[in-house]
Amino acid sequence: MVNTRVAVVGAGFIGPVHVEALRRIGVEITGIAGVSSAESQLAAKALGLPKAYKGFDDIVADETVQAVHIATPNRLHYPMAKAALNAGKHVMCEKPLAMNSTESAELVGLAKRMGLAAGVNYNIRYYPLCIEAADRIQRGALGNIYSVCGSYVQDWLLYPTDYNWRVLAEEGGELRAIADIGTHWLDLLHVITGLEVEAVCADLSTVHPVRHKPSGEVETFKGKQDKTHVRTESIGISTEDYGSVLLRFQGGAKGCLWVSQVTAGRKNCLRYEIAGSEGALAWCSEKPNDLWIGHRDLPNEGLIRDPAIVCEQARRFISYPGGHNEGFPDTFKQCFRAFYDYIQAGDFSAFATFPTFADGHREIVLCEAILRSYRQGQWVPVKGVHV
Repeated sequence: MVNTRVAVVGAGFIGPVHVEALRRIGVEITGIAGVSSAESQLAAKALGLPKAYKGFDDIVADETVQAVHIATPNRLHYPMAKAALNAGKHVMCEKPLAMNSTESAELVGLAKRMGLAAGVNYNIRYYPLCIEAADRIQRGALGNIYSVCGSYVQDWLLYPTDYNWRVLAEEGGELRAIADIGTHWLDLLHVITGLEVEAVCADLSTVHPVRHKPSGEVETFKGKQDKTHVRTESIGISTEDYGSVLLRFQGGAKGCLWVSQVTAGRKNCLRYEIAGSEGALAWCSEKPNDLWIGHRDLPNEGLIRDPAIVCEQARRFISYPGGHNEGFPDTFKQCFRAFYDYIQAGDFSAFATFPTFADGHREIVLCEAILRSYRQGQWVPVKGVHV
């Protein structure tokens, strides 16, 4: 696809997902770095990569690398993205972009000054029927938007024995469920509707203030697969397991978001329903190839993902005919394809076709407002979204 040479940092759950998606679009991967030289070597061997970097510094120093994918714990995103940009490398970073809005604003400015492509992996944007939903709203099919409601729910942290670095505030940030998965929903609905959140009112809850950490680290989503009894230690937890957020949008629309990582049976379920004066749309990530279209005076419709009948914008991000389902791994492929097509075009002043550092900054500003709202027990305005 392109001749950009890419290195990946992070060998846990999501790093190998990046590797697979990059291979599918023909991007050359120079190698991977894990938390140690030993993990790097294991990952490089398992993934069939040519090089196991001893650490992130080796990636920064490698002049043959033009872009870096960052798939590490959250606290490392800011220093790694900053170092990569200063070394003249494009960056695709997992969310959240940084631990606070001061850091994320700095990264937005640095990427602009360096004239580099800088993206945040909000991959859910690239489900084709979400793109179709955005196109319908932009064409006025729903009329004036009244409400934007939905949820993102999982069950992988249901029990107090479920543990991962993400539950620790010092590793992932003071917000967890909202920041980890809720920001995917917030970003997606912003892109689909074009609406900006102007105020939030949040209520959060930590179900397990103490969790039992096993000896050794647990990969994301893998803890519930391990049924063996291991020695544990009790760890205090301050991050939230679930929460609800009321939203006020500029222009008068209202919304609500429910996020949970302790809802039994829901493995990874994002849902939304958008209601307007002329109709409604609903979508669920567990059935990503179906879009519900609601009417008042006509029969409701169900649109199946099919490149022959969706809008042109959605068609660009479909690789297979109707009936040949596409899902989670395909969204990474399409997100990265948009990113590297942009780099190949070479005009970094053009409108970005991928989620940018500015988008990542917006979500951190929203998270900070949500946390303030919860702590103050009141509505809080959202300020500082644009830098």
